Amino acid sequence: MRAACLQLRVDLCQKEKNSAKALDMAKQAIDQGAEILVFPELFITGFCYGETPEEPPYPSLNPFEALARDHDCLIIGSIMAEKYNFGFCLDPSGTAFQPKIHPFEQEKLHFLGGDSISPLKTKLGKVGLQICYDLRFPEVARSLALQGADFLVTVGQFPAQRLAHWRVLCLARAIENQLPHLACNWANAGGSLIIDARGRVQAEAGQDSEEAIFGEVDYAMRDQWREEIFYLRERRPAVY
Repeated sequence: MRAACLQLRVDLCQKEKNSAKALDMAKQAIDQGAEILVFPELFITGFCYGETPEEPPYPSLNPFEALARDHDCLIIGSIMAEKYNFGFCLDPSGTAFQPKIHPFEQEKLHFLGGDSISPLKTKLGKVGLQICYDLRFPEVARSLALQGADFLVTVGQFPAQRLAHWRVLCLARAIENQLPHLACNWANAGGSLIIDARGRVQAEAGQDSEEAIFGEVDYAMRDQWREEIFYLRERRPAVY
């Protein structure tokens, strides 16, 4: 399956501008064969704490739901909704949500942390979704992997001064769980990655650049690698 990380610049509180740009980038990626489209964290509003978080049915997602129906694709990102930084996976069959587990610093004044972790079921498989700061906690990705996630996705607004951490952590989560990893950061810092289940970088975006990168989510290769060596089967939770 062809996947795209859409590393766009997120302008704070510029909802219409961000949404229009996101839709334009998504259409271009679809024209290049993408079936899975991943946006950065809070790509529509940024951390616009002055804006009232959305309530169901989350109207800002309407044009993206239409895009998914029209092109039979899977779209992944996060929005400010209710009391959460709400990660979402939407496809023609509907939308599934996973709140951010670990709000970061000032976020704690505005958002609750999610209190459960599970992969999101989509037409293209089970998505293990992490939101930005969650990447620093290996327990999140491990829990998703143990529950049968088919691939990992991280949507982020990592800052430029911590991009070295971002890159290493993205690679580590793929390697330690033997899962493909689509990691989309905002263009304000950059460094988005598409990593296969063996931990090899398929595509990497530049820093401070608005661009799309493409790669493959290859279940057959993942399964072949896990037949060679499967870390999760060798775990000894009773010891640690």
